[in-house]
Amino acid sequence: MTEDDLSRSPAAPSGTALPGDPTVPLPGSAAGIDAAEPEKRRRGRPKGSTSTARTTRVVELALTVAGGADGEWLAELKQGSSWISRGLPVNAASVVRAAQELHPELAEPIEAAVGAAREQRAARVAALEAELEQARKALAELEA
Repeated sequence: MTEDDLSRSPAAPSGTALPGDPTVPLPGSAAGIDAAEPEKRRRGRPKGSTSTARTTRVVELALTVAGGADGEWLAELKQGSSWISRGLPVNAASVVRAAQELHPELAEPIEAAVGAAREQRAARVAALEAELEQARKALAELEA
């Protein structure tokens, strides 16, 4: 019988191993000894594994820029749970420029908000100019 015939033959009865069968360890082999002893678990991280949390430092800063309907903008800066600065007045044009430099998705809504505030201010100026003109006419009538 050749080796190919042995590999094609039906399995040997339980407890007997065919010559050259890699699944059954031979007596006294290392595989037979290791199978008898339970594997010991090691505590801690495996050697060579590194955690990115220890090697990577992330600086987290939260910048909040808020604008009201009156067109005034305020900036606040926070690091973690502590405030670095609060309530700093910021120019609306500076806010738009900063947003444009950061990302277009940020710039578009901020430009829209600043544009709306600008229109409201222009309407308020027009209303005040009309009121001033009425007051001047009333004053002129009193002087006449």
